[in-house]
Amino acid sequence: MPKIGPVSYKILVCIFELDGFRCVREEGDHMIFTRPDVLRPVVIPKYRSIPVFIIRNNLRTSGMTRDRYFELLKKCG
Repeated sequence: MPKIGPVSYKILVCIFELDGFRCVREEGDHMIFTRPDVLRPVVIPKYRSIPVFIIRNNLRTSGMTRDRYFELLKKCG
């Protein structure tokens, strides 16, 4: 399985939108996404290169698997 690497916030937004998340608000340079079946919101900062630890935290928060992440990454990247 490939390693998770830094990606642009636009690609990460695309991945979470394809997984059913919707942007409910923006606060400064952070976008907040929710989905009805996920308890906590996913926060995506508007960085050119989002660090791996933020991506992993968002995957854990959303319950998304690594396989699903890479599947959606192919569609967005």
